[in-house]
Amino acid sequence: MTPKQNLFSAALVVALAVGGAGTAHAAGDAANGATVFKKCAACHSAEQGVNKVGPSLFGVVGRPAGSIGGYSYSPAVQQAAAKGLVWSEDNIVAYLANPHKYLGDFVGDPSVSNKMPFSLADEQQRRDVVAYLKSLAPQ
Repeated sequence: MTPKQNLFSAALVVALAVGGAGTAHAAGDAANGATVFKKCAACHSAEQGVNKVGPSLFGVVGRPAGSIGGYSYSPAVQQAAAKGLVWSEDNIVAYLANPHKYLGDFVGDPSVSNKMPFSLADEQQRRDVVAYLKSLAPQ
């Protein structure tokens, strides 16, 4: 390799290492998410089939909104489900910032009723919770 190629290769390795580290951090930490989830556990279970005030969040990542049978969803979630909302990682992160606003924007009606009063202001905590919820998915 020429000195110029070596320099380019070294720069590429550094860029990938830095970019990869940033991406891993931005994706969330499941262990921290388990700790943050304790705030959610007042209303939600992480166990499959166990609903509380809110529906079970076991396997929620990738699940269509409003799809747990036997749970009485709010009008906001019912309308979002009818419009095809799926709980992707990004959707959950955005939802947890402000559930009422997120669903109101999604369905196009800011006055639609939603049951969830809780929110997480810290984006990293939201990402950590999503990482934790992903770890609960059926294998």
